Amino acid sequence: MGQGNGGFSEAGLRRLREVLTRHVDSGRVPGLVALVGRGDHTHVEAIGTMRHDGGAPMRRDTIFRMASTSKPVAMAAAMVLLDECRLRLDDPVDPWLPELADRRVLKRIDGPLDDTVPARRPITVRDLLTSTFGLGMDMTALGAPIMGAIFEQGLTPDLPEPMPGPDEWMRRLGTLPLMRQPGEHWQYQISHDVLSVLVARVAGRSFETFLRERVLDPLGMKDTAFHVPADKIDRLPVLYAPDPQSGEFHVWDEAEGGRWSSPPAFQGSGGGLVSTADDYHAYFRMLLNQGMHGSERILSRPAVRLMTTNRLTAEQQAARHAMAVNNVHLSFGQGQHGGWGFGMAVRTHRGDYAPVGQFGWDGGSGTSTYADPENRLTGILLTQVGMSVPNSAHVIHDFWTTLYQAIDD
Repeated sequence: MGQGNGGFSEAGLRRLREVLTRHVDSGRVPGLVALVGRGDHTHVEAIGTMRHDGGAPMRRDTIFRMASTSKPVAMAAAMVLLDECRLRLDDPVDPWLPELADRRVLKRIDGPLDDTVPARRPITVRDLLTSTFGLGMDMTALGAPIMGAIFEQGLTPDLPEPMPGPDEWMRRLGTLPLMRQPGEHWQYQISHDVLSVLVARVAGRSFETFLRERVLDPLGMKDTAFHVPADKIDRLPVLYAPDPQSGEFHVWDEAEGGRWSSPPAFQGSGGGLVSTADDYHAYFRMLLNQGMHGSERILSRPAVRLMTTNRLTAEQQAARHAMAVNNVHLSFGQGQHGGWGFGMAVRTHRGDYAPVGQFGWDGGSGTSTYADPENRLTGILLTQVGMSVPNSAHVIHDFWTTLYQAIDD
């Protein structure tokens, strides 16, 4: 066997296809695209259909809503600004984001919004990059007044109303106190969307324009964007959010006339991108190549190291660890990694079949994108079934479990 198939055994790849096909044949996931890459070898499976009631087949160039797997890719825009010294890690963000100056912080996370103390220090660029600036989606505080206020103000994606434009979004964010002192705790999601605004203001152009100029175009990621143009909309499947009780396929987003059929008011790096398996492969392979794409440098080697290695202290990590261990049944097992870099999970202990050092993230729309430096491996699994039920999460788990068994050196 050996290197005949790019470092995967023929039997292992056959079994990977069988496992994925079994999930599609079960009727729980209408279709998927899986890509595995090692070195110069790439293996792709496109299985099933675009709709749960049939329709066009899944293809290698099917465009998916990337959800939270947007985070690792969008983060590169901020890294470009660090490389160019247009941002510094420990600079306060106030000059660019005056809405976040002079913060108040809740005395207790579940307390009333006016029971606050002053922030001990300004919010820094590093706080945003590591998701520790003081606000986020906190699964341990779902009933708290601050979480209610975040939803009421429309500050997160996936609500019935889309997020407002960047300036109005920042204005609303600025009316809220922080949940935690800056730099104290890892908290999910909101920091990434703040970064979208920061990058756009520093770069002097829209977030998408800057990301495209500096990252997407140089990498040839021609199908990655914040919306799908009309001439490509036939490549976008329906996104389903099955009913948690009955399992019935509810349409969460149609392709034509849906949320991604026109440019959004807010280009959110927390979850707004659409992309393809090959585009994401180009990006993660660039990270494995320490910032190089062919002969062109996209990011510096130290920038890549910063992004893809753990940045959290044990104290900052406490909330993330609690979420992974105590709420893991709610996320269907996404999150047993240990660490967090910039915009992505980093494995700091061996909690499943993947080795320490693997980096990437999963998306609530049924997507999973990771790279593994030890095995020079990229794996991308894309579905159109949201994680209102465990089905796509189960496919993702079985994909990684089977992929790691297929490695043959």
